[in-house]
Amino acid sequence: MSTTDQSGTFNLGGRSVKRLGYGAMQLAGPGVFGPPKDHGAALAVLREAVASGVNHIDTSDFYGPHVTNQIIREALHPYRDDLTIVTKIGARRGTDGSWMPAFSREELTAAVHDNLRNLGLDVLDVVNLRIMFDVHGPAEGSIEAPLTVLADLQRQGLVRHVGLSNVTSKQITEGRGITEIICVQNQYNLAHRADDALIDDLARDGIAYVPFFPLGGFSPLQSSTLSDVATRLNATPMQVALAWLLRRAENILLIPGTSSVGHLRENLAAAALVLPDEAVSELNRMADVAA
Repeated sequence: MSTTDQSGTFNLGGRSVKRLGYGAMQLAGPGVFGPPKDHGAALAVLREAVASGVNHIDTSDFYGPHVTNQIIREALHPYRDDLTIVTKIGARRGTDGSWMPAFSREELTAAVHDNLRNLGLDVLDVVNLRIMFDVHGPAEGSIEAPLTVLADLQRQGLVRHVGLSNVTSKQITEGRGITEIICVQNQYNLAHRADDALIDDLARDGIAYVPFFPLGGFSPLQSSTLSDVATRLNATPMQVALAWLLRRAENILLIPGTSSVGHLRENLAAAALVLPDEAVSELNRMADVAA
């Protein structure tokens, strides 16, 4: 049994995926823009992930743009039958690396075809619609127009399943009235827990919750509590943070990203880390301090 098996599994669109997966964002250059500094290392990370049992990879064609999907195809195509690749649309990159909304029918349709071409696929397993009303977090507003376009592409057979990213509870409810939503991808980690109630609501409906920035993203988690717990358990703080998320709810799927094989192995080892109840209680209080 691989280490990733110890993370458990979850049904994502009719496919059983390991709850500890891999996020490809960091395979692009600095700021998720341009090519990686070490192309060979990027290929090695992807191959090591799959060899280690990872069968859920998260990506987007606006990472780079185009860079991560092209690297995924080079490293892993033809893909293993059990590998689920989840991508997202709804944003584009400026020439200066800025992030901008891309919600028109033409932009969304082109994004799906870009993902298909660069990944080397005839149909995309899961496509998340990234809502860009506010780049920094969820903001209210109707998602009917762009989601209807994605649902049309799904009916055309280009997309199997649909998810949402950077959304509010109200937008999820609106989205579920348009098409089946199988996953939600929002920011969530030990220190940023605004979605606590949402995670539990989604769990009751069998919908996956995929936290992005599970380790803090561009500002890595730093806490004396986290460090102290890690020291007692002979683990790294990041392993503890991932183990806490795995324990938090069974519908949470993790996609920590890295461009290093060494860091990948450390992240995957979190699946085997058992957190004592007293450690969980200490970690839970981190959210109160952050608030």
